[in-house]
Amino acid sequence: MTEQPEQPLQQPEPVDPDAFRQVMGRLVTGVTVVTTKAGGLDHAMTANAVMSVSLEPLLVVLSVEKEARFHDAVLESQVWGISILPESARATATWLATRGRPLHGQLDRIPHHHGPATGVALLDDALGTLECHTFDTVGAGDHSLLIGDVRSLSINERPGDALVYYRGAFGVQR
Repeated sequence: MTEQPEQPLQQPEPVDPDAFRQVMGRLVTGVTVVTTKAGGLDHAMTANAVMSVSLEPLLVVLSVEKEARFHDAVLESQVWGISILPESARATATWLATRGRPLHGQLDRIPHHHGPATGVALLDDALGTLECHTFDTVGAGDHSLLIGDVRSLSINERPGDALVYYRGAFGVQR
């Protein structure tokens, strides 16, 4: 067998961040509100970068932009909640995705309760909720990936349609 000369590796063309964003926008995701409690205040934001990681132990991942004020709050508290939104919570998702909204009272008009395991806010009309404790944090570019072990969960016995995110907008999954 004759050895072939190695081909020099060509530098790939740089990927356009706007095109990357458009491609990833074609991936339909569920919409959640994530919450934490720090400095005596409830912190919340809309998130669609949440995924299940492991069943043994029960682990989930949440991706949080490092510049978001939620980032510092959740790193301080080490506990967080996930509320999976129904289609009827579109206004809530829009409100909690708004940059620059006031921190104080941001959940005042949203029915919620505080979870028994961590004390974080959980939305009353969620399709399901999880309470998590940060198991590990991994830096990933301009985001941090929080790996959380699940401390409690609840499931809505009469779920409605799911709120989804697709091509930069909220929609419904029936």
